Amino acid sequence: MKLLTLKRLMYNLLINKSANVTVQFIRYTFVGGFAFLVDFSLLYLFTEYVGFHYIASASISFVAGLFTNYFISVKWVFTASKIKNRKLEFIFFALIGIAGLILNAIFLYVFTDIFKIYVMYSKIISAALIYLWNFFARKYLIFNNSKKQ
Repeated sequence: MKLLTLKRLMYNLLINKSANVTVQFIRYTFVGGFAFLVDFSLLYLFTEYVGFHYIASASISFVAGLFTNYFISVKWVFTASKIKNRKLEFIFFALIGIAGLILNAIFLYVFTDIFKIYVMYSKIISAALIYLWNFFARKYLIFNNSKKQ
């Protein structure tokens, strides 16, 4: 019986569409983690191997993470949008991301140049600080829809 309950829980968590904020938060954590890996990997690649300044690398990698996050989020995390036009929806999604990008650059600068923390550790701290902003801003400004699904 417990196995059946666990299977149902996993199915509801991973497969069913859900307007439940807890389910969406858990899914966003997975998506955000994957987008972070894209972002973090490209930051490392562009800074350490290509030789870009870390702020330029961070900007490029952040945008790649933004696209990753958007496409997975609209398919799996947030099931209903307040905005019916996909292009406009993406613009708002991106504006929230740009606010995150600005915060990311500020945090990277402060932690790396002022506090002399290695840029990759600075990125981890920055990502943790921006994570909640991104989820709740996107959830309540773009995707919050009171319809049950």
